[in-house]
Amino acid sequence: MKLRFLGKNSNVGDCPTLYSTDRDTYLVQGWQIFANDLLMQLTIPEGHTAVEVPTELFEHLTKDDLPAGEIRRIADPIMILTPGGTFVVQGPVVTDSEALAQMDIPDYETVVEVPKAAIRALLEEPRGADLRRRTQPAL
Repeated sequence: MKLRFLGKNSNVGDCPTLYSTDRDTYLVQGWQIFANDLLMQLTIPEGHTAVEVPTELFEHLTKDDLPAGEIRRIADPIMILTPGGTFVVQGPVVTDSEALAQMDIPDYETVVEVPKAAIRALLEEPRGADLRRRTQPAL
């Protein structure tokens, strides 16, 4: 799998990163989720995982010839908008050694692969309630 770096939201250290692939997918490198209250809200199929990334990460989609990187609705592969202003993105865990060799992934991060078409669909104006699936604030 060949990757094209689209961007990340920090110049210091490692952080969530967005890549375009030659398989018509995006690789989303993000923070592994360990918070039990968040994990309890997710249904993740076997072989998949979820990562947490800043919402601003998707602004880098403009570098892939998309008109805007503003996510306008929540649907797979983006599962949740957290109260902290991050997205939870799910997809198959990336195990391709060629792809992984092109990335710098710290122990607290992992990478998921999501179809470009699915992300493009989330950039369109919603037909119903906007960003409906949000995490419940802690009581």
